[in-house]
Amino acid sequence: MEVFMGHPLTDDLGFLLSRASGAVVRATNAALVAHGLRVRQYSVLVLACDAAEGVTQRELADVLGLDPSQVVLLVDELTGRGLVERRPSEADRRTRLVLATDAGHEVRAAAERDAAVAVEGPLGLLAEAERDRLRDVLTRIWTAAG
Repeated sequence: MEVFMGHPLTDDLGFLLSRASGAVVRATNAALVAHGLRVRQYSVLVLACDAAEGVTQRELADVLGLDPSQVVLLVDELTGRGLVERRPSEADRRTRLVLATDAGHEVRAAAERDAAVAVEGPLGLLAEAERDRLRDVLTRIWTAAG
């Protein structure tokens, strides 16, 4: 079935967001496979790389909108590959912080380049101003959803 404007689902923003998200995730996953990653693992790695003092698994779960048990599995996978490590927090020894290793920083940099190229497929038809606007609108929706 050809999709066209006027199709009943083109008025359904939830459907359109889901389909657009799926297209971006599929393209990104295809690019990340060369690095042994998928979008969720990559997202954890990015957050760990950007948190110089480390990030808790609870914080990861909150930002990514995942169940904490899913985050534990993602961190386990990345730890097994030597891309992140868990360390006790100096402020609270019961809390474990996730930190990127040097290898994790290297993989993140390479994966980030490939992911950026991959996103050009589904988003390439948007001008830079449209991308900025889309980023702003999606950020506002995400922030409001809490």
